Amino acid sequence: MSDLGTKGFRQPRRSLGQIDTDAAARLAAVAADVSLIIDRKGTIVDVAFGTAAFTVEGWEDWIGKRWIDTVTSESQPKVEAILAEATEEKPSRWRQVNYPGHEDNDVPVLYSAIKIGNKGRLVALGRELRSMAQLQQRLITAQQSIEREYARLRQLETRYKLLFQIANEGVVICDAGSLRIIEANPRAEEMLARGNRPLVGTSFTRAFTSDGEAALRGMFAAVRARGEIDETAVQIKESGETVTVTASLLRQGDATLFLLRLMPATPASLSQEVGLSDIALLGLVERLPDGFVVTNTDGLILDANTSFIEMARAASEEHIKGRYLEEFLGRQGVDLSVLLSNLREHGQLRHFETTLRSIVGTLEDVDVSAAMVADNGQSAFGFTIRPIRSRPVQASRPDVPLARSVDEMTKLVGRIPLRDLVRETTDMIERLCIEAALKLTQDNRALAAEMLGLSRQSLYTKLRRYGIADLDTEETES
Repeated sequence: MSDLGTKGFRQPRRSLGQIDTDAAARLAAVAADVSLIIDRKGTIVDVAFGTAAFTVEGWEDWIGKRWIDTVTSESQPKVEAILAEATEEKPSRWRQVNYPGHEDNDVPVLYSAIKIGNKGRLVALGRELRSMAQLQQRLITAQQSIEREYARLRQLETRYKLLFQIANEGVVICDAGSLRIIEANPRAEEMLARGNRPLVGTSFTRAFTSDGEAALRGMFAAVRARGEIDETAVQIKESGETVTVTASLLRQGDATLFLLRLMPATPASLSQEVGLSDIALLGLVERLPDGFVVTNTDGLILDANTSFIEMARAASEEHIKGRYLEEFLGRQGVDLSVLLSNLREHGQLRHFETTLRSIVGTLEDVDVSAAMVADNGQSAFGFTIRPIRSRPVQASRPDVPLARSVDEMTKLVGRIPLRDLVRETTDMIERLCIEAALKLTQDNRALAAEMLGLSRQSLYTKLRRYGIADLDTEETES
């Protein structure tokens, strides 16, 4: 039997016997997705499909047409080559032929043909390649996606390595279990090893004093337990320098790592660049009992002192930096907008009363003063935030007009709930009425109580509540 690209049957006549025409037609239809009977002029005499899923647009009109006219223009030379190569002894090579499809999606079919019978006819057997083409397209798309992701990862790695190398802070990555250093930037090498020996592979805690080692192990245990960022101040054994170590958990696959930042308690660059008075001023700001916050012109917090961190009920400075001040100060989108607009216009602001909202949701009345400073074309805002302690209500003087008290009440709108505001307004009106009654009765409290429709005891209770007049004579009058 002829060679069909693979080895044929050894004894086809004996093995298959006498196969009639119908059996041969069924065999050809089953053996391929599409089978064509072509006469010696290249015209399609008959067609059969091996699967109902295979359809090509216009296949019903193929019979009677030349095979070359049913395919796309770039496939016509391939059809001519198939017809020319096919003989009774040797089939043509397999070639991909495309049929026109819907929406310019061609249907690819792989064909090979062989001559049969004595009339010069050919049988062309075709295998549909659409599933293979879709698979190849998905493979190409996946490969392109992988290449894009790989390029993005390489760019990220390059940026990470560059930042890691040029950072002014010491950065160390160590194993969370053994505390052995996996990676350290040049600044960390300089701080911990002074360039004498490599840090990678050594225990991170060995570079510190015994007290510092104990403090670090306690901090690491707390970070593992809570998963939150923590920091502690420790002393380097070799140089005696005190540094602040900030630790955060970092997970990579199944490994748990610590990302550590090392910052000098008093930065060397700062002591070199500024005078002693400036260093003392920075230390003073850090230790101020009032909160102090530095933001950019959009209100993004750049730095904050310890007092503000405590007022905001934050665990550390890391929970404050990078957040907007309006998250903590006054009504969101209102009070801070007023502050920033005034700062941009006037450069400073004094005694702006508002409320401070902590991370846990508690509210505290505060007095805010602020100023704007510009350096090298960059502007920043500094805010001093001072708590307003509760003060006893003092008696209003008769010469204080009501309009002033009302003005003071309207300033509270938006800073306290409406229910509390109504209560404050009621108390203010009640206090003014009592003062007016006392004035009309020349401080005769019995007549004032009668005028107000109160009992004498109720009047004395309200006098004590509002701190009006001297109540030393209460016992004698009662």
